[in-house]
Amino acid sequence: MRRNRFLLLALCFIISKSYSQTYIQNVSVLDVVNKKVIPKQTVIISNGLISGIQSAPQTKIPADAEVINGEGKFLLPGLTDAHVHFFQSGGLYTRPDVIDLRKFQSYENEIAWVHSNMEDLLRRYVQNGITSVIDVGAPVGLLQKRNQFRNHLLTPTVFMSGPLLTSYEPEVFKNLLPEDKPFTLIATAEEGVKGVRDQLPHRPDLVKIWYIVDDTNKDSIEISANRFLPVLKAVIEEAHNNNLRVAVHATQQFPARLAVENGCDYLVHGIDDEVVSDGFVRLLKSKNVILCPTLIVEDNYFKTLSQTQDYSFYDLAKSNPVQVGSIEDLKHLSDTATINQYKRFLRSEAFVSKWGNADSIRKMNLKKLAGGGVIIAAGTDAGNIGTQHATSFYNELLAMKEAGLTNWEIIQSATINPAKILNHQNSTGSIATGKTADLILLDANPVDSIQHIRKINLVINKGHVINPDTLIATTPETLVQQQLNAYNAGNIEAFLEPYADDVELYNFPDKLLGRGKEIMRQQYGAIFKQFPNLHCEIKGRIANGNTVIDLESISGLGQTESMKAIAIYEVKDGKIIKVYFKE
Repeated sequence: MRRNRFLLLALCFIISKSYSQTYIQNVSVLDVVNKKVIPKQTVIISNGLISGIQSAPQTKIPADAEVINGEGKFLLPGLTDAHVHFFQSGGLYTRPDVIDLRKFQSYENEIAWVHSNMEDLLRRYVQNGITSVIDVGAPVGLLQKRNQFRNHLLTPTVFMSGPLLTSYEPEVFKNLLPEDKPFTLIATAEEGVKGVRDQLPHRPDLVKIWYIVDDTNKDSIEISANRFLPVLKAVIEEAHNNNLRVAVHATQQFPARLAVENGCDYLVHGIDDEVVSDGFVRLLKSKNVILCPTLIVEDNYFKTLSQTQDYSFYDLAKSNPVQVGSIEDLKHLSDTATINQYKRFLRSEAFVSKWGNADSIRKMNLKKLAGGGVIIAAGTDAGNIGTQHATSFYNELLAMKEAGLTNWEIIQSATINPAKILNHQNSTGSIATGKTADLILLDANPVDSIQHIRKINLVINKGHVINPDTLIATTPETLVQQQLNAYNAGNIEAFLEPYADDVELYNFPDKLLGRGKEIMRQQYGAIFKQFPNLHCEIKGRIANGNTVIDLESISGLGQTESMKAIAIYEVKDGKIIKVYFKE
């Protein structure tokens, strides 16, 4: 797998360097600044930059240029997820301060996983048309790792803050190694200044404050917010003195207002405690403060911990399969008392009503803020439990649509607006001569439907043309895990996707049970409908070459005892071609 990945990188480099220029011919260009679609354009790319935009009939193309036929297609600036965390995997074990499952998987294993799989996650962003990401809170170890990807052809541009400077530090993170600590507790102005200065040698792109307050009632919010205010002021002043912008986590209107009044540049969450005032809207607009609503992240926590997560075909096919698979572990972990407590509480009528109210307020505020001229940047808070890296961005855009934003407002929130967070709007975020050539070629117009953002034909990342299907190297093990995730989700189309059209199913060793996807669709489709609680736990797995052997425990079949089975998968040319079952 590693050798194939390096060969792919070398091939992309050779291909991109073999042309002096790239011409995207006769394409419709989305002008995200002026909200216009300009047809029949030729966009010229040279040395990683957009070097020209001309009317297609008037363009003379050199013989040694790479030509991309853009007829019937739409060129959009590369997308930006303006709120991610790479110290979090998106899986079940990534936030032990929320649900402590360290007896099943140590937090040290979680840290090791995100470090060793950061490139996989980054490639998935590019695969989804996301050519820039902003990590608003990372340990210094990841700040150092970020440097490995600065000029990488197949990964997005990564902007990153250091550890979150916080008024509250969760207990489970206090004894980590310094390079792994995602939080720095600051109780005084002096500690706040030191917190900024300690990050400077690691060259963060911005500074992040976690403005956590006592939200028991409105009075407690104001008291605790005012108590921390001198610290917040000191951090913002020190960051600005070092030419660093400041992002603030504040989900209540009062502390968010204090943050903006005192120089905050970027609010990384929407407001969910009350409907924002007209004065708050005017304040943000007058200060040019950017707000990222992060509409889906809390819902993904609740769906995961209540065991009602409903990943789509797209999520199951494009997300990292290991972390998607971990979400289902709640159905078989032995700590049933803790797990059932979460499940009952999060499914209770009282909680569902309270959450629904907060969600409605958040969406209402987004609509009001956008309508009032506040700059909105799309971001997911990816990495949190249930919010998968890269694929969650599309779901965030759909949630913004549900909140009442227009397609143009959503497109701007994903392109030009995030560029303003770090004052990069003159070099990226729109299609203009002289800007970085981070682009997506789409097969359909996203102005007509925001769902068309998924219809990616090609990605141009740092000027390099990439077929998104080549970015993630599948292995027999990842294919098997992908189909297992879909099996547990009861999603028949996602379940069938890793299989060859002429797949053969056998009862071990050689009794043919069926051949072809259509037979599987009929049989497994009926099983998924009959047994909605079907769940397969892998008790052991052996991967050897093109063969994967799983020892499975299957529950939810209406029996008191789980059914034990062995499944042997044979893979060829990136698809599962044979499966042997043995009970």
